[in-house]
Amino acid sequence: MLLTLFNILIFPGLLFLCACAFVVEYLDRKFYARLQNRVGPPWFQPVADFIKLIAKEEVIPAAANVRMFSVAPLVAFSASITAFFYIPLWKINPLLSFTGDIIVVLYLLTIPTLAFFIGGWYSTSLYARIGAVRTVTQMFAYEVPLFISVLAVALLADSWSLSEMALFYAGHPWLWLVNLMGFAISLVALLGKLEKAPFDIPEAETEIVAGIFTEYSGKLLAILRMSISIETIVGASLLAAVFLPFGLALSPAAGFCVFIIKILFVVLLLSLLRAVFARLRIDQMIDFCWKCLVPLALAQLLLNLVLKGVFI
Repeated sequence: MLLTLFNILIFPGLLFLCACAFVVEYLDRKFYARLQNRVGPPWFQPVADFIKLIAKEEVIPAAANVRMFSVAPLVAFSASITAFFYIPLWKINPLLSFTGDIIVVLYLLTIPTLAFFIGGWYSTSLYARIGAVRTVTQMFAYEVPLFISVLAVALLADSWSLSEMALFYAGHPWLWLVNLMGFAISLVALLGKLEKAPFDIPEAETEIVAGIFTEYSGKLLAILRMSISIETIVGASLLAAVFLPFGLALSPAAGFCVFIIKILFVVLLLSLLRAVFARLRIDQMIDFCWKCLVPLALAQLLLNLVLKGVFI
């Protein structure tokens, strides 16, 4: 029981994830700034922002549903952390594992988006409600290619378990090259899930102030921002485990180093993409996902089916 509590609360659980969230947020903001020829924040800026928000007063709109408004950030935070426990990090067996855990991870990563929608909607602010509608609208666009791309990799491995997928690709190391198109699709879809440019439509500051986060302040806003940073780590970990399944059979120390490198690689790719592209309109985002990403994801699925039938 003590070991379980240690794993959940300290490593690789809550404390480790929060520390990683601060580091990843700093690297993301610093790299993004350098791509725009800016200096960027100092190394302690994410921690300073978090402390500042924790110390501020929470202001809840008078017309808001206080319970739903307050619970939504906690639900998003909890779901993001829970999903992390099912992903193989620096060894083949994750903290929690069972047949079909990849479905649970994808489900848990959907909950923060729904929690953001609920929080924005029940704040009763016009800007927040517009952002909430945009959030749930674009969710139906990026989730489909993301699910197809990830499950295509699972189909080739003939397993819905992330640990069994890792074992399969450890025995067939060349097959990860087959899934590179799926990796690119999932990377773009992850930008939409994290609501980063060019898919930051639900919180477009030049249009709707901060969208779903407009009425949040104090500790609730700090939890929301931490949830997004943790979701970034979990999403990057999922892509690394599914599409970059190497380094899991190494020693714990070497495997941990490879894990950190893979996470940073995915995070910096996300920063590069959001620095290169300008924000799309919501209709452009939906058209792009359904007309470009979905057909490519289906092509990846068909390719994996052919390989599974012919070579494996």
